[in-house]
Amino acid sequence: MTQYDPNTDPTRPRPVDPVYTETTETVVVRESNTGWWIAGILGALVVIGVLWILFARGQAPQTDEALLDAQLDAAEAQAQADAALVQGQVAGAQASVEIARADAARSQADAARAESEARAAEARAVSPSPIVIEREVQPPPQPAPGEVVSPDPAN
Repeated sequence: MTQYDPNTDPTRPRPVDPVYTETTETVVVRESNTGWWIAGILGALVVIGVLWILFARGQAPQTDEALLDAQLDAAEAQAQADAALVQGQVAGAQASVEIARADAARSQADAARAESEARAAEARAVSPSPIVIEREVQPPPQPAPGEVVSPDPAN
């Protein structure tokens, strides 16, 4: 077999076979501690901030008189509110006692009325017929027109 093909045009260039090349990439990853360093520094800053807040809280500023006055006023107002609450509760308790006394008096009156009604019923049951007393009563004389009448007979 020969490489000469009679059907090919000799003036035309021959096709070139493609060239295949193989490339190999190598990725080298080195371990880095930068992330751990950043996390450690941030953690230390947070711890320092928390400690500073805790220890700075315990010291009351001695030059801030307005703050102390406001705290005293607030404590006074709270004490007055508590006293008013206690007074209100005492007044409510006294009102409850008065209501209970009124209820007891009403109950006693009801019991007395029931007892008198029972005695009256018993008396009616004992006497067979009521006693009727008749008498004639004269009406008082009528004043003359224009005469002033005093309710007190001595005047």
